[in-house]
Amino acid sequence: MLTKTKLIKNAVVIATLFSTALSTTSLALSAESEVIAELKTTVKTSAESSVANNEVSMTTSNVESHTAEKKADDSKRELMAILAKIEFFSAEFNQQIFDEAGNKLQQGSGLLAVSKPNLVNWQTIMPDESLIVSDGKNLWFYDPFVEQVSVYTLESAIANTPILLITSNDEQLWQDYSVKQLTDNRYLISANNENARVKSLELSFVQKLNHLELAAFNILDATGQLSVITLTHQDKAPKANLFTFSVPEGVYLDDQR
Repeated sequence: MLTKTKLIKNAVVIATLFSTALSTTSLALSAESEVIAELKTTVKTSAESSVANNEVSMTTSNVESHTAEKKADDSKRELMAILAKIEFFSAEFNQQIFDEAGNKLQQGSGLLAVSKPNLVNWQTIMPDESLIVSDGKNLWFYDPFVEQVSVYTLESAIANTPILLITSNDEQLWQDYSVKQLTDNRYLISANNENARVKSLELSFVQKLNHLELAAFNILDATGQLSVITLTHQDKAPKANLFTFSVPEGVYLDDQR
């Protein structure tokens, strides 16, 4: 646009000079000054327009960012409301583990029992036995094959095991995670810490008579491995003794508390 304007004004100046051979030099200079002034106005207008466009773009970006944050907060509240209604459950589980390329590495099964607040019993039966127990204060990992028990505080364990979020209504524990609703009954929980060992947890629910039931969850760890867990045969409230743990005699205790 600037080039086109400059060409037109130069043509006017040249035409004026040829048609008024007897005119003074000052006339030509006056016409040229008008051209320069108009060009400056055009440049200024263009610059102001560019600034305005940038401001509009920044405003739009801020609005979009705010909208995304609000949507994420709404999704987190919705998920927490769903989980708040699940006081307890016990179920059989099937687990498949895939590498980053999608190749199946392992398949297993076992029993899972959950009760609030913060009580979990995760017993793997196949292919190898192992046991995870949360007693409300500590998280115990028992591997019979190596005859070792590791114990952590529940607070530190939740930072690396977001599945424990389903056992708690404490909003403070959710501050380290963001939530995105994928579909009506599917939610993705992502760790805000880039160095977290578990990157994300996806929860899937199914509609029952008057409530949603947890049907499956996927866990993506920092190595790219994906664990796909499906729950079946959900039963009544689990027994209280499932959420206590005593270190077996002769087993090494690795106390990380």
